[in-house]
Amino acid sequence: QVQLVESGGGLVQAGGSLRLSCAVSGGTFSKLGIGWFRQAPGKEREALAAIHWGTGSTYYADSVKGRFTISKNNAKNTVYLQMNSLKPDDTAVYYCAAAEYKVAGLLMPGTYDYWGQGTQVTVSS
Repeated sequence: QVQLVESGGGLVQAGGSLRLSCAVSGGTFSKLGIGWFRQAPGKEREALAAIHWGTGSTYYADSVKGRFTISKNNAKNTVYLQMNSLKPDDTAVYYCAAAEYKVAGLLMPGTYDYWGQGTQVTVSS
């Protein structure tokens, strides 16, 4: 069983930055893929970025390439999402998720087995 706890959300002005954290516990870390997703009211859940813990490979949705960066800290068992140049359209609940023993499809919500509770990000204009 994998547990995930997001933190770091909040209110930020357009053009600003936020760093989200996802504390991960349980599971076999070398076999975990961790993804970041978001969901705005009335919209489908959208993939943003993913990282494979074992290989370090990273994946990004085209919509956030160049603005968002995913990284991990092995010592803290934490995955981060650094978000720069934020826009009002980035307003959503942001989730991290874990997929065990999968190396493909890490930008697809259906790949994931475990989800965090989400953290709200609001970008004001």
